[in-house]
Amino acid sequence: MLRNIIALFLVCSLSTIAFADPESAANPVNTNDSEYTFNEVLLSALEGNAEAQIELGHLYREGTGIHQDYTEALRWYREAASQGNANAENNIGVLYQKGLGVNQDNVEAVKWYRKAAEQGFALAENNLGFMHLKGMGVPQNYAEAEKSFRKAAERGLTEAQFELGSLYLAGAGIRQDYAEAIKWYHKAAKQGHASSQFNLGFMYRKGFGVKQNYTEALKWYRKAAEQGDASRQFDLGFIYEKGFAGEQDYVEAVKWYHKAAEQGDASGQTNLGFMYRKGFGVEQNFTEALKWYRKAAEQGDAQGQSNLGFMYEKGFGVEQDYSQAIKWYRKAAEKGNTQSQSNLGMMCQNGLGVEQDYTKAMKWYRKAEEQEHARSQTKPE
Repeated sequence: MLRNIIALFLVCSLSTIAFADPESAANPVNTNDSEYTFNEVLLSALEGNAEAQIELGHLYREGTGIHQDYTEALRWYREAASQGNANAENNIGVLYQKGLGVNQDNVEAVKWYRKAAEQGFALAENNLGFMHLKGMGVPQNYAEAEKSFRKAAERGLTEAQFELGSLYLAGAGIRQDYAEAIKWYHKAAKQGHASSQFNLGFMYRKGFGVKQNYTEALKWYRKAAEQGDASRQFDLGFIYEKGFAGEQDYVEAVKWYHKAAEQGDASGQTNLGFMYRKGFGVEQNFTEALKWYRKAAEQGDAQGQSNLGFMYEKGFGVEQDYSQAIKWYRKAAEKGNTQSQSNLGMMCQNGLGVEQDYTKAMKWYRKAEEQEHARSQTKPE
């Protein structure tokens, strides 16, 4: 039996270290006259202008109009940092943390983040919070992470507001506080932070820290998806398919799966294929189902591979081909897909596409049974 099992998870804390660029570098190069722009910036940097030095570092870092050179980027950030520029200090920290143009060194990264953070530079405060959160360059310390994130969040940095909300939601090293989580997610969501919008939708759907409200939940889920991120589009499709925020709506599910699938999201492709195969929210079409399963399968998606194998086994949308079914079931089975393991066992038992072999059949049945048993012993979060 074909199954459509795609897990939906709350967006967790996924902070990434952030560079800071001078406001003047938002559009640092006029692409019609990049040589003139570079020379102009270089001249100003040589004259000691800290903002120009940072912008020059940015140009070398990104390879914008010139050959990318992290060592030169670091050199110019250091020039600006020698003048006490917090922006440059933060960027030096990022280069050390990522090992760009210098040996990777988390301790040195923390040193530079701290220098910038002590000047009230929000991105550095957020980056320092990340290092405390992950225990990189410093002992892991959730209280210190919360402290740094809060400073940056209070300055309006959306990523820090998201991190702070996530700490309170999870109760990671600090007291769990849904009301505080809602507060910070709201602040970031109103500024357009997609992950905060998604998590805010989750909080309204579950009634965590706020009265349960499916209308509000869908509003925020939709805002996140409308920003064009494929994973959020998939999530919204899944919510509509399963009716997690009210009634099921297969048409809306198909719409959002399609958006995600067209961006190459493998889970979206798999689920869109499922909707076409079953005729949920769209006219049943095995050819379309096969197309989307194949796209997902070729990306290595285990469920897509399993579903593609099923189409070949049954001859849905394609000429029945047990050899192809075996091929795709095996790919999925080797990734731990229990349905494919069971199907491989059945095909070995009955000699479909392979020589009949009860020993191999039992091997695959046992793998599936062991995984199902292990899954049944795991309590859902």
